[in-house]
Amino acid sequence: MTHATEPLALAGGPGTTLRWAVADGWTVLLRGLTHWVREPGVLLLGLFFPVLMMLMFGYLLGGAMAVPSGSYFEFLMPGMFALAMVFGLEATTIGVATDAARGITDRFRSMPMAPSAVVVGRSAADMLTSAAGLAVLVAGGLLVGWRTHGTPAEFLAAIGLLLLLRFAFLWLGVFLGLLIGKPENAMAVQILVWPFAFLSNTFASPDTMPGWIGAIADWNPMSATAAACRDLFGNPGWGGGSWAAEHAIVLAIAWPVLLVAVFFPLSVRRYQRLRK
Repeated sequence: MTHATEPLALAGGPGTTLRWAVADGWTVLLRGLTHWVREPGVLLLGLFFPVLMMLMFGYLLGGAMAVPSGSYFEFLMPGMFALAMVFGLEATTIGVATDAARGITDRFRSMPMAPSAVVVGRSAADMLTSAAGLAVLVAGGLLVGWRTHGTPAEFLAAIGLLLLLRFAFLWLGVFLGLLIGKPENAMAVQILVWPFAFLSNTFASPDTMPGWIGAIADWNPMSATAAACRDLFGNPGWGGGSWAAEHAIVLAIAWPVLLVAVFFPLSVRRYQRLRK
């Protein structure tokens, strides 16, 4: 089987190789989507958990919060969108680590398929899941009164920044999943994601935090995306006089690009070094 496949790919040239890579990646993507059908409970939990958090922070704690330029709920929602994108890191890490621990990744690597198919298929499946989760969260926000006051183009730009943030953290998740190797070790990732997510401008202004903590929160990649989305959605924010606060849209693009530039090659290298 190997002897029949390899010459075909080589004889066809780069075009044939690319077609095989796309076909193999599509197969791995379909494998990921099949889990939606076979494990609907896990999918529904992942889709509606951010909605639960939105309701909890918006209604249980929102009454004690005040935003000078508008309602706290409208301030909160862009931060919740960014938070949902970052929380997707856990699912990616656990999924990659589980495949590695069960030998599925090694099995893929032993097959006559494009080396990029596994990571590309996994990435595409996780991005589709995150896009569906974001759509559910946006719908939930609209149902409870959140509104976007910008133009349709600004709305789409904000959605694009959110998905760009998810794409960046996806590659961090792939790298961590390959690095830790066992799904039970992913608990450490889950523990670290929460402080990182809360050390941001999602729930409160960095200006209200102690100096050095506020500076970290101000430069958190999630804070940049949340602040940029507030601007694009026309939702209220606390503002701030720091460079990071005044250039949120620039940082909302620069941070994800930097994360992808770092963790994409690291993920590919780590995948190539796995045992055969």
